[in-house]
Amino acid sequence: MATKKNNFSLFNYHFFLYTNPMILGIESSCDEFAVAILHNNKILAGVVASQIEQHRSFGGVAPEVASRLHTELALPTVKECLAKAAIKPNQITAVAYTNRPGLVGSLLVGASFAKAFAWALNIPSIAVDHIRAHLYINHLVHNIDYPYLGAIISGGHTTLMVVKSFNDIEVIGSTIDDACGECYDKVAKHYGWGFPGGPAIDKLSKDGDELAFNFPFANLYKGNHRYDMSYSGLKNAVINQLELFKVKEGYTQADIAAGFQRAAIGQLMAKIKKSLKDFNLHTVVIGGGVAANSYLRAKLAQLKGITAYSPPLSLCGDNGEMIAFLGGKLLEEGEISGLNEKVYNRVLEFKRGLKSENGKMKIERSYNGHNNSQ
Repeated sequence: MATKKNNFSLFNYHFFLYTNPMILGIESSCDEFAVAILHNNKILAGVVASQIEQHRSFGGVAPEVASRLHTELALPTVKECLAKAAIKPNQITAVAYTNRPGLVGSLLVGASFAKAFAWALNIPSIAVDHIRAHLYINHLVHNIDYPYLGAIISGGHTTLMVVKSFNDIEVIGSTIDDACGECYDKVAKHYGWGFPGGPAIDKLSKDGDELAFNFPFANLYKGNHRYDMSYSGLKNAVINQLELFKVKEGYTQADIAAGFQRAAIGQLMAKIKKSLKDFNLHTVVIGGGVAANSYLRAKLAQLKGITAYSPPLSLCGDNGEMIAFLGGKLLEEGEISGLNEKVYNRVLEFKRGLKSENGKMKIERSYNGHNNSQ
């Protein structure tokens, strides 16, 4: 849990916080080591050390490879970011880092580097949930009023939540199996369209006929599942039952991609529309890798009477800017993490059942699974 650092005086804490905050953000949850520096909530520099080429032959991320490469990339990436920002390490006033959720090995590399950096300079470190950061990065680039519907769509999460304030969030729906981005990756891998699958399918589908197939999507409309989603059935239909859902003969690979994308985004949009109506909300904010999808952005722009916000394309995937920004906000709330802070491969918060109590996040009902930590 977040704790005040004993040898970091309250006077110094408030001094740097309110006069000259310079936050270093480190994100290492998966296959990218991303670093950014924010000064008074302005981006000075951001660097992403991508491993896409190293994982392409696997058709997905190889966890052990990712963590080992992080150990090689951490120091040079931080140095590059400091150089781009034209600042010295001792000008950094706090370090924010991802400690959940993600690949444990990858998280440990980033967390260990961040803690060592903070300890050496006697500055605070702040552990950040990078899923929450994906949502709140929108507040760095847009002026957004509460309440709103938040949607995290990525390779590991597909979650809908009512966001009433910074610390008042209620998760109302999530995928019950595959995440939306995960489904994109698996379909693209099967057909050999490239990795990562999201951008590959988005590009290929532009040359296809989205009505060439009538792929199904789950309609979980009963009881507590009315805002939930499911992508395993769609994945199975596209990979194993293609002929059952074709509408026209002589279809192309682009037609398959377009038909799949129509169903994948269509399911998500149906749940977004229902949530907006049921909770009487007029704003939707999206984040995560799939937030870069052009088809999704176009569908959101067509919503009547609804304002839709999304991050710049450069801030949709994992990035250090979102970690630095949310870390700074948590610091304003007085949260400082100890050197014994753990990392977690998954979190319960972004499943249905998250509410707040007295301004703090509280888990009311979790999913069937374990919250493993290291």
